[in-house]
Amino acid sequence: HLQEFVTVLVRDPRTQKEDSWHSYIDYEIFIHTNSMCFTRKTSCVRRRFREFVWLRQRLQNHAVLIQLPELPSKTPFFNMNNPHHVDHRRQGLQEFLEKILQDALLLSDSRLHLFLQTQLSPEDMEACVSGQTKYTVADAIHKFASLNRRFPVEDEERKKGKNEANSASESSSSGLGSSDDSVSCGCKAIPASEES
Repeated sequence: HLQEFVTVLVRDPRTQKEDSWHSYIDYEIFIHTNSMCFTRKTSCVRRRFREFVWLRQRLQNHAVLIQLPELPSKTPFFNMNNPHHVDHRRQGLQEFLEKILQDALLLSDSRLHLFLQTQLSPEDMEACVSGQTKYTVADAIHKFASLNRRFPVEDEERKKGKNEANSASESSSSGLGSSDDSVSCGCKAIPASEES
């Protein structure tokens, strides 16, 4: 029997512009595993710090008795232009995920899988987990993996609702903005058909 493993890497911090005033850094999360718990054996998505905070809160709400690992502290002195700060945070995020992935109870939370293997926003992850979307969690992960982008349905909705919702949603959006370029993380090498 093969030893199960999950490799998670948090790497390639990039600055993304939200608008002319605000920028943020997102990180690529790379997963490589042979674990039965995962729909995809390899995946690659980009997430920002704020989304990690969301994930930790949600996991904690559902696994009340587990003491979740801490995220790297959110310091007011964090400087996006300081490579040491950025790398320290990247390392902290990676350790956070490594610890979480060792816990069977946390691994059973669909939010964790959507977070790690799709580009869905927190709102859409919630909706998906609570069955309010046309697609299931597995659908979302399979779809994402082959398209390497956000969920197509969501894109259509966005375009329709973009105009009136624009000013409101931009600031509160998950910060993945609609910048599709943030999804083009260097994982194109993985053939989309790779399934086990």
